[in-house]
Amino acid sequence: MYRLSILFPSPLGCYDYVAEELLPAGTFVQAPFGRRHQIGVVWNQKPDKHYPDEKCKPIDFTLPIPPLPTESIDFINWVANYTLSPLGAVLKMALIADLNKKSAKPLTFFPPNPQHQTVSFSTAQQGAVRELCGYMDACFHVALLDGVTGSGKTEVYFETIAKALCEKGQILVLLPEITLTTEWLRRFEKRFGTQPALWHSALTTKQRRDTWQAVQTGEAKVVVGARSALFLPFQHLQLIIVDEEHDASFKQEDGVLYQARDMAIVRAKMANSLIILASATPSLESYINAVHGRYHHVRLPERFHGARLPDIQIINMCQQHKPSNPDIRFISAQLAREIKATLERKEQTLLFINRRGYAPLVLCRACGERLQCPHCSAWLVEHRRAGYLQCHHCGYTQPRPTVCPSCQETDSLISCGPGVERIEEEITHLFPTAHIRTMDSDMLTTPKLFQNLLDDMSQGAIDILIGTQILAKGHNFANLTLVGIIDADMGLAGGDLRAGERTFQLLHQVMGRAGRETKPGRAFLQSYSPENLIIQALKNNNRETFMQEEANARALLNMPPFGRLAAIIISGKDQHRTYKTALLLAQKAPVIIGVDILGPVAAPLAVLRGKYRFRLLVKAPKNFKLQNMLSHWMQQISPPTGVTIRIDIDPYSFF
Repeated sequence: MYRLSILFPSPLGCYDYVAEELLPAGTFVQAPFGRRHQIGVVWNQKPDKHYPDEKCKPIDFTLPIPPLPTESIDFINWVANYTLSPLGAVLKMALIADLNKKSAKPLTFFPPNPQHQTVSFSTAQQGAVRELCGYMDACFHVALLDGVTGSGKTEVYFETIAKALCEKGQILVLLPEITLTTEWLRRFEKRFGTQPALWHSALTTKQRRDTWQAVQTGEAKVVVGARSALFLPFQHLQLIIVDEEHDASFKQEDGVLYQARDMAIVRAKMANSLIILASATPSLESYINAVHGRYHHVRLPERFHGARLPDIQIINMCQQHKPSNPDIRFISAQLAREIKATLERKEQTLLFINRRGYAPLVLCRACGERLQCPHCSAWLVEHRRAGYLQCHHCGYTQPRPTVCPSCQETDSLISCGPGVERIEEEITHLFPTAHIRTMDSDMLTTPKLFQNLLDDMSQGAIDILIGTQILAKGHNFANLTLVGIIDADMGLAGGDLRAGERTFQLLHQVMGRAGRETKPGRAFLQSYSPENLIIQALKNNNRETFMQEEANARALLNMPPFGRLAAIIISGKDQHRTYKTALLLAQKAPVIIGVDILGPVAAPLAVLRGKYRFRLLVKAPKNFKLQNMLSHWMQQISPPTGVTIRIDIDPYSFF
């Protein structure tokens, strides 16, 4: 009998079993696990020799499917060690339900044809293609494809996909949002004659199973998907592309906490392949790495076909006269005039406000009561079209009350602040004959609805489009010439390390929707702080100045990317017990020169889904081994029942 370490897709580690033959790592087996029999994987971990053989249960049988590739095993090990997550929790992201089951009619994945379409490139694009394809030499390379909005980055990296296909490699393309996939797929099919394999949460169980198996056998040559596609069992991964690499949605905030962009770089290194990070507004981390020569910096400084970047102006809202019409509060007179002129030219307008619903706050003008979620320390957002108030953190909803729940006063509740619905209401008052549509995740619940709206916009059926960040990137409307930013200051407040960077990236991307073809574009930013560095950098299209100022500020405080952070979140339903655990954890913190441990303090979102939350923040030098320190520290305490401790290495949110 042979001892084996078996890993199951559960938030645990390996367990020892015995088998009649020595099975290689990656072999899929079924074995007794608790009261059930589950599928697990033979792992490359040495069995525990202190545990006697006679106490080890035998496996049931091996599964007749190809083993998990060695690179996948190494990647799962690396992610678990880096994020301090249970090994089995990471394995769970790499497997599927019923992986040993075969579909009666499996999906067919036709190989993309790299010669399907001949593409015409600008001189700058040709240079970028040559440079990127030159890095595809069976060695690990990281390239930042840094191009202004409308410069043709997608067509450039399509050519690297074509080269990888000619060399019989597999390709992974990560997109930050499922809503970007439909338009991207159209462009891919036009270029390569067929669709790639898809991987995201909206797939059916059968689709996921067929795709997983096609990736494992090598039948699926190109996979486009969300961050979890990183864990698919690629056999010969030659190229990874992370589109919109700066996007915050690449950070997973539940389950295993990881940054998909950073993990993609690790995955490419294990495969000895090229990874391309593409963005018009690179993250500061990627930008610094490119400037310092750690990444290849491939630039596309101009728009395709000679189109110009939009002319940008700031509207100082402090100097705006109060409108005579009480129904118009958030659209300035200057922006209204620009919209009117755009309508008269039969061109299209995009209005952006990054806030769903009608109003972010409902309060009583009689007693000052603010309507709050009963499960979270957050205000309820009014969704007037649907007729309810909703918490955007836990999903709790309730009808909009007719009387104040605190003082019982009638007709005293007022809506404060604008959301997309309120902007739509104002625009309808101003331009009642215009064709107006609103675009946010509440209304566009499926890719088909999203694509229908994009088609209407492209075909000219919409005059004014109002939306949230869902429309900030990946869309090209030939007749869109005006962009209005309703509240350019919205993302600047708060203690988020990356608030300024995210605001710059988001607004730059939104404004980049204007004038992408032959007609010149204009963008107007409504701001109450027009002298703010970020607002001025946006106006002057001066990204380099903003990035340098941001880098200087981070370096001064040894913040990422010049230092390291780890967040520790303690949560539980009993406030006293949870805080006591946080205090005890802080008392047992190691004392290390150069490492600062801050807290515990109540989290900005102090209650979430009925649980009280406290945070500690660990700040360390760039090359410090945070994981070793944190692992030893966490062993000093056993949290009581009902209290959970989570570690977030390289946190991206601080809620």
